[in-house]
Amino acid sequence: MNEIMKLLHLSIEFGKVGLFSVGGGLATLPFLYHMGQRTHWFTANDVSDMIAISQSTPGPMGINMATSVGFTIAGLWGAVVAPVSLTVPSIIIIIMISHALRKFQDSVLVQDIFYGLRPASIGLIVTAGISVAKGSLLDIEKYHLSKNIVNLFDYKSIILAIIIAILTKFKFNPILLIVLSAIAGIIFKFQ
Repeated sequence: MNEIMKLLHLSIEFGKVGLFSVGGGLATLPFLYHMGQRTHWFTANDVSDMIAISQSTPGPMGINMATSVGFTIAGLWGAVVAPVSLTVPSIIIIIMISHALRKFQDSVLVQDIFYGLRPASIGLIVTAGISVAKGSLLDIEKYHLSKNIVNLFDYKSIILAIIIAILTKFKFNPILLIVLSAIAGIIFKFQ
């Protein structure tokens, strides 16, 4: 596929993600998983890695992930086209909605629409969270081989449980947690 066609394909794929994912960066995850399956540009494990990197770097997660995929598929121009294509539909929709909301902000119908969109956004985020957890926290192959529930979990599950416990009990710097988790990953991976 020539470079122009790659860029056009990236633009269409990320334009669709930007158009249909309501709820921010996490809401893009189900669409990215689906895109990876259809295009074979990346695997579910690649998405998990992109999430970790995107959460650790400055800027919105969806933009960071689009930039990463774009660069992987089409180099520097792909790193420009993918995030722009992701954001343009949202910008257009927000401009149209903000204009219409001024006229209809007191409308019961408009309030009901937003009431219905909230659980849809949460559903997309939860679905993405479950997909990430299955792909990165559980060792399903090892479990199927041994049929031992202990083999279902790996060190990442333990790290997650510790982080959740620390964040719910204490005020702890999230950046320090990210650094400590990266160090733990290095230590556990080399054992």
